[in-house]
Amino acid sequence: MNRIDGRRCCSARAGSAAVLACALAFHGVTGAAATGERYPSRPIRLVVPFAPGGGADISARLIAQKLSERYGQQVVADNRPGAGGTVGTELVLKAAPDGYTLLLVSSSYGANPALYRLSFDPVTAFEPVTLVSQQPFVMAIHLGVPAKSVKEFIGYAKANPGKLNYLSSGTGGIQHLATELFKNMAAVNLVHIPYRGGSSGVNDLLAGQVHMVFGTVLSTMPMVRAGQLRALAVTTRTRSPGAPELPSLAEAGVPGYHVSGWYAVLAPKTTPRAVTAGLNREIVALLTTPEVKERYAKEGSIIAASTPAGLTAHIQSEVDKWRKLVREANIVLEATR
Repeated sequence: MNRIDGRRCCSARAGSAAVLACALAFHGVTGAAATGERYPSRPIRLVVPFAPGGGADISARLIAQKLSERYGQQVVADNRPGAGGTVGTELVLKAAPDGYTLLLVSSSYGANPALYRLSFDPVTAFEPVTLVSQQPFVMAIHLGVPAKSVKEFIGYAKANPGKLNYLSSGTGGIQHLATELFKNMAAVNLVHIPYRGGSSGVNDLLAGQVHMVFGTVLSTMPMVRAGQLRALAVTTRTRSPGAPELPSLAEAGVPGYHVSGWYAVLAPKTTPRAVTAGLNREIVALLTTPEVKERYAKEGSIIAASTPAGLTAHIQSEVDKWRKLVREANIVLEATR
């Protein structure tokens, strides 16, 4: 139905029910929202494009649990890992746009366009629901590195180009890109040593075979507080509630630097706006409860609930940032240890 036909339909028929039906048809609303069926009337699947046990999985299961309680309908986290999150993402891309299949993405979603040939545009391929949270990384170094501040570290690295290295959980991951952005902005030469995750990289860091890491608050600060590593800064614009004693990199010597891990919820394209607006309202409400805020804070995370438009703007800025870095730093995917 085109714009003119939609207006004729609404003006030609009397009664509020007819007007509502015409308006729904005009706006392309389908499924539960168009039929008047209560949403949700059956279980919802929240696809997590990563393996169980990681931060994305933990966040998705918390949202699923709390959303189930609010809706009185089961919401299930469904792990579909592979190819940096693109396997699960493409599954949701092809799902029915009815609000019963959702996607939880992480910060890699904004970086993947710079690293992979995707079949979709991450900014426009889905309907935005809300940003969920942001997590800083902690810049931590081995105790043998003679630096007690970011400025001292930069000075030492410049005096010893190529002699310091850093670990990441794999090429192209946000941990890797965050450190490369630091290298770029601080104009230092550090050697990248990618690992396949697990404890091997951490063990090498503690042994002094690796000199630096941009690690999560949850994994890094216990080693810092045990005197095994030295923390210099966090990567977010402001200090982290999980490590308030640490300055941000921007205030510690790298002006303009900002990187965070983040999670967000998306829905298939053309999911009715009434459905995504309702999901936004419910997820934002559950995220801002004291219980949920406390659970995220324990991991050093900050609740970052947003409007759908705010999420779109955030994804666009992430895509632009990482494309620029990957191009300038000539980053290519490589094997991990």
